[in-house]
Amino acid sequence: MNPSNHSDNRPAPVDHRSAVTSETARFVAALQHADLTTPVPSCPGWTLADLVKHTGSVQRWFAALLHARIQEPPRSREVDLQLPDRHDGYVDWLAESATVAEQAFAATDPDLPMWAWGVDQHARFWARRMLFETLVHRADAEQALGLRPVIDRPLAVDGIDEFLVNLPFATFFAPKVAHLRGPDSTIRFQATDGDDTWLVRLRPDGFGLDTDPATTASADATVRGTASDLLLLVYGRLRLDGDAFTHDGDENLLTLWFSNSAF
Repeated sequence: MNPSNHSDNRPAPVDHRSAVTSETARFVAALQHADLTTPVPSCPGWTLADLVKHTGSVQRWFAALLHARIQEPPRSREVDLQLPDRHDGYVDWLAESATVAEQAFAATDPDLPMWAWGVDQHARFWARRMLFETLVHRADAEQALGLRPVIDRPLAVDGIDEFLVNLPFATFFAPKVAHLRGPDSTIRFQATDGDDTWLVRLRPDGFGLDTDPATTASADATVRGTASDLLLLVYGRLRLDGDAFTHDGDENLLTLWFSNSAF
């Protein structure tokens, strides 16, 4: 599902499974010679070691779900992580986590029906979700190390889609999402490095993407930035008042959105 409105120059479809491998490699490269006790400002209370443990654990847990072909919500997150005892083994362990994921992808048809917490009830949901967990946390690590994350534009566009289409279903781990309600109010996210536009409509009973191209010409509030920066913005890794963005319209609506939407 690709709910953003694209021109004929839309990015090629993303191969989520291979991108997990390449994004993990970028993550690993960023960590070479890094002090894993370094704090991660975008994940308060975490160090780089915590970030690595979380990302590799997610990859291995999702891989276990794929192997199990789950058809209902899992009752446990227990999985054999094979986590090293010492931090000096964490970076190699993260690289090995991507191999564990590759093995799960190779053994699972992406079109296989499976339970998922988001919209797409197929195995491919988990590969796409794993990709953006990995990509965003790679960006967290780079920011913690004083680096500016570089995100390939097709991944950024797909990542914004993935975030916004699944966000209405994320209340079980992001409870503030339940506050995203409004009297038919709209927020437009507009990429300045292409024609990609996303229109979010807040209703009294919830919110979601409005995919009708005829309705995207106007909005109560609009935020503009490159696709890469918009991806980091919706995840709460960049601030709306930063130099990367311009915005106009209903400031209270934007405050409501950004106070409750990031995870």
